[in-house]
Amino acid sequence: MEFSSRARQKHALLAGDRRDQYPHSLQFYLEPPTESISLVEFENFAVDRLKLLKVVENLGVSHVRGTDIYKSKLETELRKLKFPYRALAEDDYEARRKDHISHFILRLAYCQSEDLRRWFLQQEMDLFRYRFNELTGSLMQKFLEHVNLSFEAIGEDLKNELAHELSVSTPGFSLPKVKEQMFYKVGLADAVDLFRARRVFIKDGFAYVPFKEIDVIVLNNYRTKLSKALALTARSLPAIQSDERLQPLLNHLSHSYVGPDYSVQKNTGKISLDQIDALSVKSFPLCMRQLHRALRDSHHLRHGGRMQYGLFLKGIGLTLEQALEFWKKEFIRGKVDADKFDKGYAYSIRHNYGKEGKRTDYTPYSCMKIIMSNPPSQGDYHGCPFRHSDPELLKQKLQSYKISPSGITQVLELVKGMHYQLACQKYFELTHDVDDIGFSLNHPNQYFTESQKLLSGGRELKKEFNNSGNFQQKNNNQESINSSSTPTSSNAKADTELEGLEAYFTED
Repeated sequence: MEFSSRARQKHALLAGDRRDQYPHSLQFYLEPPTESISLVEFENFAVDRLKLLKVVENLGVSHVRGTDIYKSKLETELRKLKFPYRALAEDDYEARRKDHISHFILRLAYCQSEDLRRWFLQQEMDLFRYRFNELTGSLMQKFLEHVNLSFEAIGEDLKNELAHELSVSTPGFSLPKVKEQMFYKVGLADAVDLFRARRVFIKDGFAYVPFKEIDVIVLNNYRTKLSKALALTARSLPAIQSDERLQPLLNHLSHSYVGPDYSVQKNTGKISLDQIDALSVKSFPLCMRQLHRALRDSHHLRHGGRMQYGLFLKGIGLTLEQALEFWKKEFIRGKVDADKFDKGYAYSIRHNYGKEGKRTDYTPYSCMKIIMSNPPSQGDYHGCPFRHSDPELLKQKLQSYKISPSGITQVLELVKGMHYQLACQKYFELTHDVDDIGFSLNHPNQYFTESQKLLSGGRELKKEFNNSGNFQQKNNNQESINSSSTPTSSNAKADTELEGLEAYFTED
């Protein structure tokens, strides 16, 4: 992928010191990448960072940030995905490069709406906080100098003069501790959050910030820069959306999850129609339980509901013949006669199974797709109840399902924090009477599969689902987007077309 001129990158590598490109394992991502990568690497980097940010989100809710277990689990994930996890190694060029490039790929994907920007900003902030706090004192100082945040450390004479004020104004600091700790003189505008929380001493327009609190100022600075950068990148959306190379992939990333797509089932036909009512209570996620109940009550679902629920049922094993029978039996109980169903609805069901139109074998919707696209309107029942329902109505629904008051409170707190998939995980735990489900929930069909495993004592009750991820290559074509190797005539056109993507990240 060519973000700008190939010459600069090649010159830097030939210079023999790749560390000059990434002098620190931590960065503010101020400069977009300037090198060429293959399409496969582009996708792999993006998916790995998305996996990492999902882990950051889950850990932030499951554990207190900064605790040993939080740090241990996050470091394990960073190691596994080959991202920088400590600032001590100087030979981690590949990890730093991956960190840099993957951030900018997801920045393109997640600048496309306010919800996406908010989610991306929060996870990147939490990741940065962890990394910054893992730096040693000397490396932290070097990093601050690198990003032009070289705050002035006050001298011993001034610190002794202000020792009493620093002690009483800084929580947790006794006089002896004040004398041991380094303090920085910081402009009040940079220390607003600390000032509001009454955690620093203020004098003559300056805040005197202890070294251990400097992360608050750095994080605020990073948040401001990244928020502005996302807004700036969003201004490039028309250009991005017209770019046939990038737009489909970036759109897929922003609505994606990175697990099995449930497009191929070995358990097809092993679930009977008579089982569906019982399964909807025991093993359906709330979104599908809601759709099933609405279908049984009104004998009809609008198009959005039919798509979401129909593909889910396909994913748990209903054959095309079973699906046609299931929908027809329900619809003719309402206002649709058999002839109208055959003419108006059967086609779309066959279409979902790849038997009509372009013969596309459609896959069940993931949680991100349900949450981020096609919100329900009046009279609709599709969507995510945790995302799209009024909290009071959601509370009533959970009460009707015999969820405990304390459990409902936990779910609603997660919803309030916009952690919709984690709210669904909590719903799983509450309805299955387990303390920790032990996996990250990203797909309604994953919910069903894990529920069936649990209810059957850990056995694969129906089948092993296809483990191919959404981003698995359909073929072995290693088409390169400006491959970093010497281009041949066959990819020269791609080289030309993909120059200048750094313009998406910069002002006009």
